[in-house]
Amino acid sequence: MTPQLLELEGTWEEILTHASELAGHRVRVTVISDSEPIPSPEESFRQAWREIKTGKVRPVSELWEGIDAE
Repeated sequence: MTPQLLELEGTWEEILTHASELAGHRVRVTVISDSEPIPSPEESFRQAWREIKTGKVRPVSELWEGIDAE
């Protein structure tokens, strides 16, 4: 049976709040560079919306029109 994996993401201080759950278990830690912060889902959506509004990307409807034409 495959062991169930628990994935946690956050600052070190946020991860430490789970110390009692993780005690006695093997863990893997990956440090993510602060120079490239991971945007929240909300910020990713806002950025994509700004790009669509300014014409930096094509709306999906235009992409489908091109696919349907072929």
